[in-house]
Amino acid sequence: MHPIRTAEELLIRAAASGIVPSSWFVTVPDPATLHARSGKLSIEIASHCWNYAHLLVYQLSSLVNFPPTRVTVCMTVFHAPEDEPTRAMLAYFGALTVPGVTWNWVELPRQELFRRGIGRNRVARQTGADWVWFTDCDTVFHRDCLDGLADQLQRRRDRMVYPRGEHITSLLDETDPLLATKHVEPRVLDIDTSRFEFRALRHATGPYQIVHGDVARACGYCEQIKFFQRPVERWSKAYEDRSFRWLMGTGGVALDVPGVYRIRHQHKGRYGDNPLEARFRGAVRRVQEKQKKRQATR
Repeated sequence: MHPIRTAEELLIRAAASGIVPSSWFVTVPDPATLHARSGKLSIEIASHCWNYAHLLVYQLSSLVNFPPTRVTVCMTVFHAPEDEPTRAMLAYFGALTVPGVTWNWVELPRQELFRRGIGRNRVARQTGADWVWFTDCDTVFHRDCLDGLADQLQRRRDRMVYPRGEHITSLLDETDPLLATKHVEPRVLDIDTSRFEFRALRHATGPYQIVHGDVARACGYCEQIKFFQRPVERWSKAYEDRSFRWLMGTGGVALDVPGVYRIRHQHKGRYGDNPLEARFRGAVRRVQEKQKKRQATR
């Protein structure tokens, strides 16, 4: 990475640790001024996909298998024209009619796709939804997830909320049958929930930032930090998640949301054009996973 960009990123990460007041950058609406909406709410889900069509299939399938009945959903997926498997997946699901669901596929130049804050900021500023769920394409909205979330969101004025917990797999190798969908034609699939275990969440994270629509429209997504709005030549690690929590002045409010699942995988699609880096990153993730397990048993 260019040394100037590296220094800028380090300064931003230091600021987001709390040494600088976020009010220097943005004025977030007071929760008391937010609309406390009730009834049949609307949620826009914003997801990015690059070389992850074999994971995206489970996310989109979950909306087909478990269509929402107490909330309307706009499913927005950002993708790049070079990613042909993702384009094929979106074409397949886009032709399906699902009650309560609107498909919204947004093609971006890959340099803009690689900086996730760009697409998320576009959604935040333009959404008409009551709430916006910023997520990743390895997240699955299983049985009762979205309807359960809608029940929890009735009359709430929180700036940001998140699921109290998620169900996750172990770190899967790319040969695992769950990830073998990259070798088949697009179709509606379901996960084997017995392969997932529950894990509590302490605050809103990258795939679990659910933001009040009024806040999203007023503030955008890391729009005030220009570093997170610049196109890049390769996928960038998502430090904007932490910065967004800092800007919002909250880690979010935990809600009891059922049916939240996430597929964890060693091989990162964003490193697909660099197999050596993919193997190195996978090895690092395996070491980190072993450390977390040891800490959990202490």
